[in-house]
Amino acid sequence: MTAATPLRVGLVGYGLAGSVFHAPLIAATEGLALDTVVTSNPERQAQAKAEFPDVRTVATPDELFDRSAELDLLVIASPNKTHVPLATTALKAGLPVVVDKPVAGTAAEARGLAALAEERGLLLSVFQNRRWDNDFLTLRKLLEDGSLGDPWRFESRFERWRPQPKGGWRESGDPAEIGGLLYDLGSHVVDQALVLFGPATEVYAESVIRRAGAETDDDTFIALTHANGVRSHLYVSATTAQLGPRFRVLGSKAGYVKYGLDPQEDALRTGKRPGAADAWGHEPESLYGRIGAGESPATGGGRAVPTLPGDYPAYYAAVARALRGEGPNPVTALEAAAALDVLEAARRSARDKVTVTL
Repeated sequence: MTAATPLRVGLVGYGLAGSVFHAPLIAATEGLALDTVVTSNPERQAQAKAEFPDVRTVATPDELFDRSAELDLLVIASPNKTHVPLATTALKAGLPVVVDKPVAGTAAEARGLAALAEERGLLLSVFQNRRWDNDFLTLRKLLEDGSLGDPWRFESRFERWRPQPKGGWRESGDPAEIGGLLYDLGSHVVDQALVLFGPATEVYAESVIRRAGAETDDDTFIALTHANGVRSHLYVSATTAQLGPRFRVLGSKAGYVKYGLDPQEDALRTGKRPGAADAWGHEPESLYGRIGAGESPATGGGRAVPTLPGDYPAYYAAVARALRGEGPNPVTALEAAAALDVLEAARRSARDKVTVTL
């Protein structure tokens, strides 16, 4: 395989994750080629062919595995309950794998997959795209350059106002589906907290079902104590009528407050693609966060901090480098397992009304 030969990618699943995130980002990455999409839905097959005319479509993963020798990477963007069996089959077939989050329902399963990948000498990476959100990249820079001093408290919110359940497997009460906000949006906010502030030693959580007809958690709070003393307060909710700041970070010198979501998901949903004429991942000055001390940003306190551009394309660029032996795995399964340790502890904490020590 030469550097000029594109790596051929198979994609399992063409719902929200597959069609909005993975397929466009794979297609936009130099050195990767979207070869095959697996979906049994005829409308989604037609959608994939319309958006990527050269792609093959097949109805089942078995049809793809029959051609595993022709592929260089398998991306799993199908429902959560399929992640472990599909990743296991792929690794045993000799295929490197990217799995959407959560990689598994338990940390033990994630570590089992990591061990299998290591045994086979194959890449196993987890799609944690929100490590490349604009606000996260900006906050990481502020922490690294000491603008906030010693960090004390990290507040992170991923809140929505969806008073009516939409249904589907993500909102199913069946534990086998691995649904609910704790494992969906919680996978993001916990991963970000661990990347920023290191391992957690204690976990406390409150998790409830608010909406009539809902079957699984739709309003969850997680409090982490990190080994370095930082406290993270993480909120994920579908029932928030007034949205709070995406980040509020308090340190010994200053605090940083940022409202609004990274624009990349909305751009992808509306058909925009990385590499287009518009600057990818940029947001207007009106959405910049503010840094300061002793004043409220809501009344103009502090100063605006230009938000760094979001960069979801960086994930698959890093995957391509890792497959060619030119760089590290951007998100390892062991990192994902550490986040699952926290999510499992949060579920236990909420159920038993206890603080869990890790």
